[in-house]
Amino acid sequence: MRYNLLLACVSLLFIGCASSKIKIDDTAVNNPIVTAIDLTKVTEDKVPVTINPGRFTQDTVTYRLPRVIQGTYSISDFGKYIENIKAFGYNGETLPVTKADVNTWTITNASQLDKITYFVNDTFEREGKGGFGQEEPFSPAGTNIDPTNYVLNLHGFIGYFDSLKNNQYQLSVTAPATLKRTSALEDRGTVTSEDGKSATTTYFAQRYFDITDNPMMYGELDVEEFMVGNIKIVLSVYSPNKKHSAASLKETVFTMMEAQKRYLGDIDSTPRYDIYLYLSDGSEGAPKGFGALEHHTSTVVVLPEASTPEMLAKSMVDVVSHEFFHIVTPLSVHSEDVHYFDYNQPTFSKHLWMYEGVVEYFATHFQVKEGLTEPAEFYRTIRGKISMSKNYADNMSFTEMSENILEEPYANNYANVYQKGTLIAMCIDILMRKESNGNRSVLTLMKELSNKYGKNSPFTDDALFDEITALTYPSIREFLDTYVAGETPIDYNDFFKIVGLTEDNAKVETTLVQAGNGFIFGGNREKGEIFFSEAALNNSFWAEAGIQANDVIKSVNGQELNLLNAQQVLGGMMGLAEGQELTMELKRNDEIIPLKTTVKKAYSISKVLTEDKNATAEQVALRNAWLKG
Repeated sequence: MRYNLLLACVSLLFIGCASSKIKIDDTAVNNPIVTAIDLTKVTEDKVPVTINPGRFTQDTVTYRLPRVIQGTYSISDFGKYIENIKAFGYNGETLPVTKADVNTWTITNASQLDKITYFVNDTFEREGKGGFGQEEPFSPAGTNIDPTNYVLNLHGFIGYFDSLKNNQYQLSVTAPATLKRTSALEDRGTVTSEDGKSATTTYFAQRYFDITDNPMMYGELDVEEFMVGNIKIVLSVYSPNKKHSAASLKETVFTMMEAQKRYLGDIDSTPRYDIYLYLSDGSEGAPKGFGALEHHTSTVVVLPEASTPEMLAKSMVDVVSHEFFHIVTPLSVHSEDVHYFDYNQPTFSKHLWMYEGVVEYFATHFQVKEGLTEPAEFYRTIRGKISMSKNYADNMSFTEMSENILEEPYANNYANVYQKGTLIAMCIDILMRKESNGNRSVLTLMKELSNKYGKNSPFTDDALFDEITALTYPSIREFLDTYVAGETPIDYNDFFKIVGLTEDNAKVETTLVQAGNGFIFGGNREKGEIFFSEAALNNSFWAEAGIQANDVIKSVNGQELNLLNAQQVLGGMMGLAEGQELTMELKRNDEIIPLKTTVKKAYSISKVLTEDKNATAEQVALRNAWLKG
């Protein structure tokens, strides 16, 4: 999963199937689970779903929707979007259904169970309506039900029986024939209705994991297919106001993924990779959480439609590159907690530093190595991550946080996996270069782990540090014990010295939401308010506009601002071009103060990483190996 920069910053503010069956062994265990979603029979934005599991021999069975899904580290409770669930026997009679908890239903007389039916509400529609503390699933993990677009993250529609998660699934999706559809799930063919108005496509999945791992998108899509080496890329874009297209993003995605393939080298890749991009226009019912969720061979991305072409292209590189690198970890290198994932009561691996941190590092480092960005920009990104990481508990054990990520105080520190997690990977990369005279790296290490394990062979969680030590050097084990499992903050200057970098203060260009590589807003969770922090005074634009620390921002360009819509409103503000008018209503000591100004470039005094002019030849050689080797 990948939050974009603004999302990471804002997060700081919150610290019909047929009823007949072929009896094989008089038990559902040997039958595929036949499922159906009918998009032509949507009622009040609710989609009907039918589940036909095969014949059971036991008297009671349990059916669940996921409480937690892979790639996310929070509770989603997809069962709360299910309505009017019914169970039917072979003679058409209804069977007793008891709701055990928000995601679980128990069905008695299960030996007579023919099928289950229910309706599914979407999650996009609910975002921001539950009030403070009532979070909906992260948008890229969510679902959308709209005549022009259906985001079918199937974990929001299709559930599982406790004993049948390894059964095969057959899924039929019926939709208006005019809608485009994209999915990497195995396609068994499409049948069009006699009147030509609808079409039913049948898909096949080996087990429930493959249902959750293969999202779909139906609707008024713009689709581009192209090859990057031996990988077929399918880019599906939904832009409600047609501001962006797949064709306009094709070159950006092609250049990015071509560079990623070069960067990965001989790491096994997938023959097909799908990118599903939903562009939110910020209207009621549109998603508000920007970022992406990875799958083995695809990613679902949600970004603001108001982005300029340049901003959208940069976001796609930053966000999608992260998701694609997940083919290394956790998809190819992962623990038993990931491999045998329990969607209801999951246990979590200790190694988010690797699953998210190493991946985010790759997404940052590949750009400088493959010439997509200059070293100075790479240094700025790294320095920014250091500043952002200081907003979290710097003395918190990363392994302890990872293992307890659903609990506090660990949950509030999750976003640090994209900041300090990246920096942990950077330090290991530099150490690997130093110990091997520039020849080995953290990517080398991940390749070796991938070759040893692969997607079908998980490692034992507690043994990973031993495995890494056996493949590397004592200094790597000392680093892992001290800074990853331990509670000691990292002095990054110790690692920058190895590659001849130094820190200085300098005047640098920044954005309207940053200063000194940090976020300039604070949040009052109890009141739902956002205010300017002290850091805002280090932003030349806001300082010249006359704001003061602790000014509460009531509205931006006439739109109310609060914690629930902060990402949408502040994201729109970031999209303003130089010369555009910006108005605000501020509250200062209970006095309402109007602010009217014109957008211009902003600067701040920040710590910057620069190349030390007095670096030794050895330091320069290691730096070159680190950046380009």
